[in-house]
Amino acid sequence: MSGNRCSFWEASLFALGLFGLLHSKQLTGVLDDCFCDIESIDVFNNFKIYPQIRKLTERDFFRYYKVNLKRPCPFWPDDGHCSIKDCHVEPCPESKVPVGIKSGNYNKFTQASSSISDVRECEQAHELGAVNNTLSNQSKEAFEDWAHHDDAQDHFCGLDDEMSPDAEYVDLLLNPERYTGYKGPSAWRVWNSIYEENCFKPRSVYRPLNPLAPSRGEGFYTWLEGLCLEKRVFYRLISGLHSSINIHLCAEYLLDEVWGKSVWGPNLHEFRRRFDPAETKGEGTRRLKNLYFLYLIELRALTKVAPYFERSFINLYTGNSQEDTSTKELLLQVLNETKAFPMHFDESSMFAGHKIESKTLKEEFRLHFKNISRIMDCVGCSKCRLWGTLQTQGLGTALRILFSEKEIKSLPENSPSKGFQLTRQEIVALLNGFHLYIIIINTHSIHTYIK
Repeated sequence: MSGNRCSFWEASLFALGLFGLLHSKQLTGVLDDCFCDIESIDVFNNFKIYPQIRKLTERDFFRYYKVNLKRPCPFWPDDGHCSIKDCHVEPCPESKVPVGIKSGNYNKFTQASSSISDVRECEQAHELGAVNNTLSNQSKEAFEDWAHHDDAQDHFCGLDDEMSPDAEYVDLLLNPERYTGYKGPSAWRVWNSIYEENCFKPRSVYRPLNPLAPSRGEGFYTWLEGLCLEKRVFYRLISGLHSSINIHLCAEYLLDEVWGKSVWGPNLHEFRRRFDPAETKGEGTRRLKNLYFLYLIELRALTKVAPYFERSFINLYTGNSQEDTSTKELLLQVLNETKAFPMHFDESSMFAGHKIESKTLKEEFRLHFKNISRIMDCVGCSKCRLWGTLQTQGLGTALRILFSEKEIKSLPENSPSKGFQLTRQEIVALLNGFHLYIIIINTHSIHTYIK
């Protein structure tokens, strides 16, 4: 099942790349605001960590993501949810949720002593395209719920209450990110709110986010160069996130419905409209470079967080001791590989000016991103909200790691610390979000070598 999921994504992205990367000569060179080049990222991603990350996200610890998709939009009246069936979540009835998930050990650092039995599986999803909360009958594991800690002052995303009655587990392997048909004013308002109100863009510079509006091209970005490094980084991260979402939607697009069944596949026209340099007046290439920049930031975060996971008492607990040991070993292999990358982003260059001004700017940076994470609750399509929430939480976790260097360095070797902790939800979001960028970049590098 999981291998098929990845293969379909890659095949679709490959098909898009055959056309979209005809301009690969433009998608080269050094990225803005760092000393890393695209070619180095391609080689490192393709040959060093891509196979390992792919295996890691297929493990039970990383495939289940608990999320509340029913929170109301905090910024504008709810204009209703997407009525398209492929937008919907088919919730798993309480009676069908495996016992190991419902009655897990709430101690974050200690394995449950009792074995889990009578694990029951969910019913199959009612529709192929609907979000499928089904948990495989092979998943006889107990999830260890991680203690909910209230240290929100250093968080870049709102802390999700995993104990909320509206929070549900979703099997990510059964629910790939795809285009569901959700579009129009509701979707445009989400992105307009993100860019116009939260990305430090001057009010005098307006860019309609309606995808049918003509692109303003490279000239649109002249205002960006006048901002400080921190605000440029912020904008490029959001642009990279937007590019990742758009590429995956183009790769698995709802092409048709035949006898009530959805037909999915790559949509080259949509990909061209968003990324082809001729149709976007060069803006598409910059969007793709921002995706590489996003990759670089999260790669750096994985390197920085390695000491947290290297401690012997940290367990990636599912209840299957053999798999848990193997999963942690695989994660540590990935983290060790990231340390070998020679062109990491230097986060010490950020917030490095006058102490009071830097602190104020950092807080503004954090609150703007936190606001964006809350905007995800305004997405009307539940499946779109699922992946938007996961990717923003993954990036928010990466940013928290980057700016918690002192706390990570001072972690005690053999006991928990209140100074820095990660919830299971944050870990799952970080690795799965990074995996999405890895797939795209791997597809690009394949075409580069073919050419």
